[in-house]
Amino acid sequence: MPFTQLQTELNERAAQGLLRSRRTVDTPQSPHIVVDGKPYLAFCSNDYLGLANHPQLIAALQQGAQQWGVGAGAAHLVSGHFAPHHRLEQQLADFVGKPAALQFSTGYMANLGVVQALVGKADTVFADKLNHASLNDAMLLSRAQVKRYRHGDMEQLAELLVKTTCGRRLIITDAVFSMDGDIALLPELLSLCEQYDAWLLVDDAHGFGVLGEQGRGSLSHFGIASQRIIYMATLGKAAGVSGAFVAAEQVVIDTLINHARSYVYTTATPPALSVALSESLRLIAQGDDKRAHLQNLIAQLCNGLSDLPWQLMPSHTAIQPLLIGDNQQTLQLSEGLRERGICVAAIRPPTVPQGTARLRITLSAAHSAEDVDQLIKALHEHAR
Repeated sequence: MPFTQLQTELNERAAQGLLRSRRTVDTPQSPHIVVDGKPYLAFCSNDYLGLANHPQLIAALQQGAQQWGVGAGAAHLVSGHFAPHHRLEQQLADFVGKPAALQFSTGYMANLGVVQALVGKADTVFADKLNHASLNDAMLLSRAQVKRYRHGDMEQLAELLVKTTCGRRLIITDAVFSMDGDIALLPELLSLCEQYDAWLLVDDAHGFGVLGEQGRGSLSHFGIASQRIIYMATLGKAAGVSGAFVAAEQVVIDTLINHARSYVYTTATPPALSVALSESLRLIAQGDDKRAHLQNLIAQLCNGLSDLPWQLMPSHTAIQPLLIGDNQQTLQLSEGLRERGICVAAIRPPTVPQGTARLRITLSAAHSAEDVDQLIKALHEHAR
């Protein structure tokens, strides 16, 4: 039976410390949650500003559902493009300093749609080796030639670009790398795009709302702008709701409306979500105090964990990976924290390279200094 083979493969993953499973959260998103009936302090959410359960977003969503219902009913190009969708796209474009924007149901779908719409067999995609899985899948599905460069290695990328003499060139990169927490060298990448006539697709899933002036993202963080940049950000992390958007020149957005299959052939998101997201944008813009508190928590964690036998990877963002190395040891450490009432995700291959299993600690502005101190003490106790 084919099922026997599937079970054997799952058993092999379990023996390697790679088997994944789900736990059920019984409370709204918060640093303090109940999982499978037990209370936990959680450091594994991407709700960086603590907006996922914000009362003003809840009220906006309720008002949006009251006015616009709970479903879009059709794709955007049929009858599913509502006034709240259109208004939010204009607000998003203005917020990140681009002429136009387009909503997608998820960041994964946004990346698939952009890459497949812009490049094909005659073109070349250049990708950082630590890019998110959605970017990797997008470049493979595009059927373009793929050239991957070592993480953050601008010299190798330049060598690959100079050897590519025909077709469109598209450089794709995470802005904040989701498992490492470091920030891409966006000014250097843009300079290479200008030198070699390439586009730059920036996936700012973990920078939008957190980095830059008023949380406008990684482009604002570096103070860069260019028609060559195609900007993608998700709306279910710092924005606290759901979905994603792409912002770019109008001709790029028009191309996506016509050729991005993950946009054209899917039902639009509920318009009520766009109402909530409009309110979320307002809260993000006014959230300097939240971002300042988050930076204080990051500094507190880094100082508190500096003398552990495991090292925090270099990161100035809310993603603070604690490098363990061995898969089983990482799982044991995660379970040891869970026994102490603390949730931290154990990240293992193939999500990260072999030998680099880690605890992915994520901080939120909703955490308190006391929450972070509790995690620091628990890790020191486990180390002893």
